[in-house]
Amino acid sequence: MPARLFKLVLLASAAAATCGAAHAEDAADAAGKVVDEVVVTRAAQQPVAAVTGLPLTLRETPQSVTIIAPQQIRDFALTSVNDLLAQAPGVNVEEIETDRTQYNARGFDITNFQMDGVGLPLIWDIQFGQLDTAMFDRVEVIRGANALMTGIGNPSATINYVRKRPTATFQGNLAAQVGSWNLKRLEADLSGPLNASGTVRGRVVLAGQEADSYLDYYASKRGVAYGVLAWDVTPDLTLTGGYSRNESKSDGVLWGALPLQYSDGAPIRYPRSASSAADWTYWNVVDKTSFLEAQYALPANWNLKATGTYREFDEHAELLYAFGNPDPVTGEGVFGMAGIYPSEYRQYLLDVTASGPFQAFGRTHELAFGLSGARGQGKEFENFAEDFPAYPAISLWGREQVARPAYPGEYLAANQVDKLYRASAAAHLNLTDELKAVVGATAVKLKSRGYSYGVDTPRDESKVSPYVGVTYDLTSQVSLYASYTDIFNPQSEEDVDHRTLSAARGSSYEAGIKSELFDHRLYLAAAIYQAEQTGLAEAAGVDLDTGKTYYEGLDTKVTGFELEVAGRITENWTLNGGYSDLEIDGPTDTPIRTYIPRRTFKAATTYTLPELRNLRLGAAVRWQDDISTLDLAPYRQKAYVVADLTASIDVTEQVRATLNVRNVGDKKYLRSLMWNQAYYAAPRNVALRVDYAF
Repeated sequence: MPARLFKLVLLASAAAATCGAAHAEDAADAAGKVVDEVVVTRAAQQPVAAVTGLPLTLRETPQSVTIIAPQQIRDFALTSVNDLLAQAPGVNVEEIETDRTQYNARGFDITNFQMDGVGLPLIWDIQFGQLDTAMFDRVEVIRGANALMTGIGNPSATINYVRKRPTATFQGNLAAQVGSWNLKRLEADLSGPLNASGTVRGRVVLAGQEADSYLDYYASKRGVAYGVLAWDVTPDLTLTGGYSRNESKSDGVLWGALPLQYSDGAPIRYPRSASSAADWTYWNVVDKTSFLEAQYALPANWNLKATGTYREFDEHAELLYAFGNPDPVTGEGVFGMAGIYPSEYRQYLLDVTASGPFQAFGRTHELAFGLSGARGQGKEFENFAEDFPAYPAISLWGREQVARPAYPGEYLAANQVDKLYRASAAAHLNLTDELKAVVGATAVKLKSRGYSYGVDTPRDESKVSPYVGVTYDLTSQVSLYASYTDIFNPQSEEDVDHRTLSAARGSSYEAGIKSELFDHRLYLAAAIYQAEQTGLAEAAGVDLDTGKTYYEGLDTKVTGFELEVAGRITENWTLNGGYSDLEIDGPTDTPIRTYIPRRTFKAATTYTLPELRNLRLGAAVRWQDDISTLDLAPYRQKAYVVADLTASIDVTEQVRATLNVRNVGDKKYLRSLMWNQAYYAAPRNVALRVDYAF
């Protein structure tokens, strides 16, 4: 490994010996029933199977894992996935538009998103609309290449959304929230047994929200409906089935954002409300998922699990894109490109896993096997306006807007079918009392057929990726670990001729140290990593005939380190957060992806005063260093820090009130520079929430 990585090892090891980190709550029990309360001790000893398919504790897992637990979600009102992931150490939320978001970690885009450890990462590398968190119990972030559970994707992170499950006892929660810009939100969560014996259990989650915005023209609505049933058919067999509907509707939406520079290269200063949208634009998204899961306890403590998933994703949008750089004197020179885009995607996924212990050489080890098959079809329609109307002078934006154009009629612009097959095997080898190893491999085959904007997009690729990881317990509280895997990253991005890029390939290394302090309440993780990919998709421009971004393949290398802390310093004081430092180099060892911050710091802390009606006070801080992009001239955004505050109190035994203040310092900053356009984040805003639990 390079000398820089050895230096990072020393730094990470020294930090691990003096700090503390990562708090997780109890995972599901053997019957799949989720414990909803946060566990405050022995956090690192809770099993997490989303990394290797094996029920390993965080100490036994040779990768970095962060768990955003229910208490943190409630305390800081993290009702959208964007807000939640903004608090995840090492994760950057690229809000490039109002209704389309990308995420990255360790210098690469996050392309793997799962529900309960199952997912198809071909369409979902971009989040369309706002995904609500009401149906999720917790969110797991597995940083690095997740070869054993997915077999494909960037060495960035895998986001695993863990759904709420029916509980063994009856419980309910009703909530109402109001806030800045006419925010109104209602939630209901009811769960419990449906028969006297408790062998049939159910849960229903409903949420609805609407709000105006600080942005000109923008307003949004979103709703969630989720229902799930669990049936213990026998003591060994549990069937679980569920259905969810996430709907997001927005008006006055951004497609692209604000031009950043005048035609002479000078930066443009806008008010925070500035938008290149118009009041006739909209973006409506409906995401529906059905799943059926069978979990069977086999003899000799083996478990078999099969999950079938069907997802329907539909969107309908009328969009306006601003291009061009305005004249510094007149403010004119920006033009609009408009289109209507109905799209529909259908996904089918079957996933089967088996895991259990085996004996060898006088010791007990664990094995896991997995098979999955997936089929996804996407159809994109386009109705593209033929004219490119001129925007008014930028000083008039918000008062004057581009008129709605005429459209010639829609056509089917893209129709593609993707098929993905995966087989995996992994073993957790108990070599000695202190030394453990995880070895395995995943075989993946991907086939695609179809066309995109007049060009055929066939694809037939396959790869076997090995995985090797080791952990060594230095003491009962401190462990070292290291892991390696190949990278096989199929890509859906297209080049300037609308041809799908070939898969990026490479390798990923990670090493670190993990420790537990204060009777296992506080857990520290420090990691160093290196990842290299060849032919990785990088945005190269926008096709003005279609409005689509086109890409080129680049060779990319990332090295870095992370420190993370989470858990409880005392019974009443929680701390979660982390620091990330990385370098991203292109084919000539020059920095690329300069819109990604190289250094970030995130921390969220709360302190509870039980004697004052469980008054809980907290703060969350996010800092990042400079970022930049290149348009007509280099454009730079300086480092900034944003702080949020929370305070909650028991009004009665069943009623709790929570006040949240976001961006308390009223910091003005751009959300992302990823696409050479940007818009401003929200100014200071306030929300009040009241929960009634029974």
